[in-house]
Amino acid sequence: MSDQTVHDLNDVTIIIVTYNSAHCLPELGRSLAQCPHIMVVDNGSDDGCADAARQHLPDSKIIALPKNLGFGAANNLALHQVTTTFSLLLNPDCEITPASILALMHTAIAHPQAAIIAPQLLHSDNSPDTNYRWPHLLWKSKGPAATHGPACVGFVCGATMLFRIKAFDVVGFFDEGFFLYYEDDDLCLRLFKAKRAMIIDPAVTAVHRSRGSVKGKSPLKSEYVRGYHHAQSKLFFTAKHIHLEKAISKRKKLIFQTCLALPLRMLLPSPRLVARMVGRLRGVIDWKPHENQNS
Repeated sequence: MSDQTVHDLNDVTIIIVTYNSAHCLPELGRSLAQCPHIMVVDNGSDDGCADAARQHLPDSKIIALPKNLGFGAANNLALHQVTTTFSLLLNPDCEITPASILALMHTAIAHPQAAIIAPQLLHSDNSPDTNYRWPHLLWKSKGPAATHGPACVGFVCGATMLFRIKAFDVVGFFDEGFFLYYEDDDLCLRLFKAKRAMIIDPAVTAVHRSRGSVKGKSPLKSEYVRGYHHAQSKLFFTAKHIHLEKAISKRKKLIFQTCLALPLRMLLPSPRLVARMVGRLRGVIDWKPHENQNS
């Protein structure tokens, strides 16, 4: 199907990766009721998420995985099954209207060179989030935000992204070496190097209730896991896109800084931050450099 024939929601597949996200599904069911093509990939949740998806998104395709494969791997599993021109990757803690989805598709039609089109993300209080920039390895973004029309950027946050599927034929989808965090940085950097455009359209918005997608039985464990994988992915990204020796140096620095800061953090009444910092330390210690990570 040619991009120029796109005119309704039949031309987009919504992909939602869940992990203990059952609490998000009633709102997703309401906001996406008009969307005919939805795929939910549940990453081994223990909160009944897959059953809740069947209840609130009854016409969607549910892929219930026996274990957590990670954000990128779960999205890839769905992306390889997409037959529509576009696919919208949507975090469970994001809210977007059918009108906004159509607006993103119309922006894509107007810019046929773009691989990704993203909305302006809003915080829960409707203030704008900074969900786009230029590649931070090349230069630091400066200047005012995009407000007057679609703008070409070098990175967009993975919370809500419209993919033009055929534009990924060269770079592929997510690198599954990233379990959680930095997979969107890696994908956008690969697209940037391949000269595949990414566009932010500030006229289109979606609400992102950041860190609201997971409500496991143990909040402290969730924070520990976040810290663990953020540290691992940061080092993996550094080794892949800068240099292996730089990642090894950063690992040593992170171990020193975290060991120094952890006792002070434990004096403050914030168990979640302590759990996240302990997870970060464990993740840094567990990270094993591999020569094939060197870019």
